[in-house]
Amino acid sequence: MDSQQNNSNSTDQTKTDDQSFDDSDYGAAKNWEIKTVTDPCVGNLATPVNSGYVTKAFINNLPFYRTGISNNFRGLETGAAFGYLLYGPFTMTGPLRNSDFALTVGLLGAIGAVHILTALLLLYNSPGKSPNVQPQDCTVDNPPKDLFTREGWNDFTSGFWLGGCGGAVFAWLICGTLHLDTIMPMIKSLGNAG
Repeated sequence: MDSQQNNSNSTDQTKTDDQSFDDSDYGAAKNWEIKTVTDPCVGNLATPVNSGYVTKAFINNLPFYRTGISNNFRGLETGAAFGYLLYGPFTMTGPLRNSDFALTVGLLGAIGAVHILTALLLLYNSPGKSPNVQPQDCTVDNPPKDLFTREGWNDFTSGFWLGGCGGAVFAWLICGTLHLDTIMPMIKSLGNAG
């Protein structure tokens, strides 16, 4: 019975303590609130690697962060790079790499991968709230705020799909018209001659 009275007394005391708090009573607890990435205690410190001139110039000139271009063009440029670069591995390491259909199978594989990546970009935009806006940090000075809206992300995704398919087709055309099977042995013999 005494333990029940002690229990009720302690709960009564915590109720009165909770009721007596106002904004000025938090004191040191204010120092524990979540801060943005620019806070050095979070772990994103300005080092010569992530805030150096070369790194900042390279990162800020990528199509995702470049200023003055539309979201559709951001997606088009990013997708073209992905489609162009995905074509090679599908052609060179695919199961039909030693057949006459290697170039076409590489094209179809790269376009399939671009479709999967586009579906993932669509899924990122489909939940209840808009995509997360990246805060400004020591590497990216001005992240594009219009990209991180539903409409901006939809424009980026449609541009990514078109650029990805176009980049894969461009790589397929280059590999199909340059006759690399006749040029590569000559290039390899030049390397062995020296």
